[in-house]
Amino acid sequence: MIFIQHTPTDGEQQPRPRRRIGCLGGCLIFFAVYFICSALLGWIMGDMFSPSPVELQDKTVYRLQMKGTLVEQAQEDNPFADLMGQMPYYSRYKDENTVGLDQLLSNIRLAKTDDRILGIWLDGAQLSMAPASAKTLRDALLDFKTSGKWIVASATDYGTTNYYVASVADRICLDPTGAVAWHGLVAQKMYYTRLMEKIGVEMQILKVGTFKSAVEPFFRTSMSDADRLQTKQFIDGIWDEYKEAVGAARHLSVVELDQLADRYMALQSAEDNLAAGLVDTIVYTQDMDSLLRVYAGTKDYKTLRTGQLAQVKRPESKAKDKVAVLYLEGEISDESGDGIVAKDVVKNLKKIGKDKDVKALVLRVNSPGGSADASEQIWHAVQNIKAAGTPVVVSMGDYAASGGYYISCGADYIYAEPTTITGSIGIFGTVPNVKKLREKVGLDIDEYGTNKFSTLEWNMIYKGMNPEEHRMMQQMIERGYDLFTSRCAEGRHVDQNAIKAIGEGRVWLGNKAKEIGLVDQMGNIDDAVAKAVELAGLEEYKPVYYPEVVDPLDEILKMLDNTTEEEKLLLKVKEFCSQPRVMALMPEVKIQ
Repeated sequence: MIFIQHTPTDGEQQPRPRRRIGCLGGCLIFFAVYFICSALLGWIMGDMFSPSPVELQDKTVYRLQMKGTLVEQAQEDNPFADLMGQMPYYSRYKDENTVGLDQLLSNIRLAKTDDRILGIWLDGAQLSMAPASAKTLRDALLDFKTSGKWIVASATDYGTTNYYVASVADRICLDPTGAVAWHGLVAQKMYYTRLMEKIGVEMQILKVGTFKSAVEPFFRTSMSDADRLQTKQFIDGIWDEYKEAVGAARHLSVVELDQLADRYMALQSAEDNLAAGLVDTIVYTQDMDSLLRVYAGTKDYKTLRTGQLAQVKRPESKAKDKVAVLYLEGEISDESGDGIVAKDVVKNLKKIGKDKDVKALVLRVNSPGGSADASEQIWHAVQNIKAAGTPVVVSMGDYAASGGYYISCGADYIYAEPTTITGSIGIFGTVPNVKKLREKVGLDIDEYGTNKFSTLEWNMIYKGMNPEEHRMMQQMIERGYDLFTSRCAEGRHVDQNAIKAIGEGRVWLGNKAKEIGLVDQMGNIDDAVAKAVELAGLEEYKPVYYPEVVDPLDEILKMLDNTTEEEKLLLKVKEFCSQPRVMALMPEVKIQ
């Protein structure tokens, strides 16, 4: 910026000096105003939309609506979700809904012990959840029934996993137009090899582990024998759990349930499902009030939904000692992402470590893995907690595989559900070779490097790895595998060769993982907290939860993101192609 100074001549009036605000000063004023306005807006929003405590009244029924997507930790309700849902572009947000497993478990515990709650109504059967979370929820409902209170379930249609949960009910109601999707389970995988051949892209694979099948979709067109074996074992194991649990609840044998599955009950009439013993009553869902009156013993019963019951004030512990519960859900990444971000997790672990009142730590892990480097960072931060004398207990959710097991293996004690998918101790690296695609589109490249491998990273993508480069990359992968297995051996107090014998990237169900020593006991998050209390020698404690729930205002910013679903898919492909060199990730499997 150039300023020209004017010097007045004789007789010309001297101009008054003008005050100029430099760029720095302007920025400071802007940010000051911004932060003041943000703070004021936050205060107003918090006052307007912060949930008010709900008073629990007599003759209440907990209406547990089985819809949405089950996640580990409940988030604050977004007061603008309905408003945004009215806008054409943002209408997709109207139907989006997540339900926190932690909130459901807390509500069910309250419903069990509070005499003002008469029973639970499982309303609907469209809650998206994986088998291990479903078992945790089902076990909580079974525990609720020990109070002598009732559970009634109703739905137009029951998905398989939802029916597995609903089978605990004293009465299962089905709409006259509905059916039960009882037809067995299937694991589906998609393979991209022929597609990539057509567009001229070759995925160069580096891996350790016969069973490490996450990369198979990029060089095969179907499951390998090893992958088919492990897939068969965990799908059969989950199906066996479903049959045994449903059979015990519905007084049906495993053989009978397999016979019903072979009939594909979802295509049979409601009357056929009733005759088969899968349901107890055929009633329109809109007429459930008359049935609930019978179970409640009064026509004046009231209902509270999950979010409402969560606002009922619980007695707060006065204890000084704390048990920290850290939720780790999603894929593991280094710096950013929607799942487990290493830098954020390490920050939370350091905060926990500095709190002298925290006497024990529970890690709730629900992850298929991700970046090996990020997993190592989290593992190290957990070891620092242990080194300070704080016991660490892991509770595994639906998945604690590959990197998910990496961050779990160093705990003092590990719990898993029988249907938890864990293990997958192995790593891989993928490097796309776009040489044929480059030639197709007429793209030429040339380069100059000062040393032998100066252009390695460039060439292995645009020309493909030569044998020496491939050998060097494979050695790096093998070093990563050696580190991974050494961490597991150290954490499980066994020889490293013993870990390698059950590693090789093989996936195990929780009950089998206990047999081979990868976990210590079958149990849920409540069992893990109880064990942490025991290891810390506590008589009284209060739980504290990490990470903190997402602010609704942050959710508004996500809603304003104009990224289309197609763009998100392309970003996912880009993310895979530019992911860290070494990955500890289990294959993506769709279970239906």
